[in-house]
Amino acid sequence: MMESQKPSSSFNESGIYFFNDDSNAVFVDPVRVLNRSYNRFNVSPSTYYLRSFESPRSEPLSTTVTASDQQPKRKRKRNKKKEPPPLNAREQIANRRHQEVRPLLLKAHESLLQCTEMLDVLRTLRNDSCGCSKREHESVEHSFIELAQEMPLLEVTLNMPQHEPHQRLIDINDDFPSVQFCEQIVLPAFNNLVANDTEDDAVAEILNSQYIVPRQSCFYMSDLGQIRNLIPANADSGFNLIVVDPPWENASAYQKSRYPTLPNRYFLSIPIKQLTHTDGALVALWVTNREKLRSFVEEELFPAWGVGYAATFYWLKVISEFFHLLALIACDAIPNSGEGQWILDW
Repeated sequence: MMESQKPSSSFNESGIYFFNDDSNAVFVDPVRVLNRSYNRFNVSPSTYYLRSFESPRSEPLSTTVTASDQQPKRKRKRNKKKEPPPLNAREQIANRRHQEVRPLLLKAHESLLQCTEMLDVLRTLRNDSCGCSKREHESVEHSFIELAQEMPLLEVTLNMPQHEPHQRLIDINDDFPSVQFCEQIVLPAFNNLVANDTEDDAVAEILNSQYIVPRQSCFYMSDLGQIRNLIPANADSGFNLIVVDPPWENASAYQKSRYPTLPNRYFLSIPIKQLTHTDGALVALWVTNREKLRSFVEEELFPAWGVGYAATFYWLKVISEFFHLLALIACDAIPNSGEGQWILDW
């Protein structure tokens, strides 16, 4: 296979690298992507990537022999393994999907391993190159789901900057009070559209914690029952890109209490058609590899939303040797199911 081209300045600016082969794979660096949205702030790679990407050093094996090692070990009687039960119809479909997508993911992984220049980039991916001073900045992570229940009247203070854009870059670990603000706007934190319609970054404060609000952006924190408040009065002001990451029912998430989930039927009421622009929109939906969920999406959810299938993107997390976490995206135009995927729909 031909080796991929050397990462260019476009990757440093965009954070996205397209492999120069037929794998349809793309490497994404979230830090570079995030920093494209900021004028005065920079995400620190050493803070974002909690672990380094260096290869772990192999430790020498111990040659010490203990008395217990010298004693003969009793052989355990092994029970004969039972034959697994035959796959049902749904499991057979899921297995076929897996077999179809497996070569695609392996090819994407191989493209990364053969791109030596990109591997060199990964080894220094955690280095801070923005030239900003780094200071430890401890902040409390709030659960806004719990806050919405406990403090429904919670307010957010939106601080607008005083100096001109691009005056200097500030590391997100720097103390925010060092930035001069010319205006403070106090707004309800929940069930309210908090917007920064300026051409510079703003800082939102909630319970003494600070959050960066990029230029020309907004956020709306609410529950699914209030989503119709986002429907624009004029269809020409609708969204042309909608990303949906539903809290699907998931046994693992439920057992570990990572986040509350909702039954599938709740997502049927999302007014995708009313939210989209009159010229159409691209809808990206995150799903898992459960065949039951895939059937629900194809047979019930898509018809209810009025969208059609376009393509599938597989998110491949590579954990091998010095790779602790990589974002490698592989594209497939055939509707398959993988560990996790974005389904793009018109």
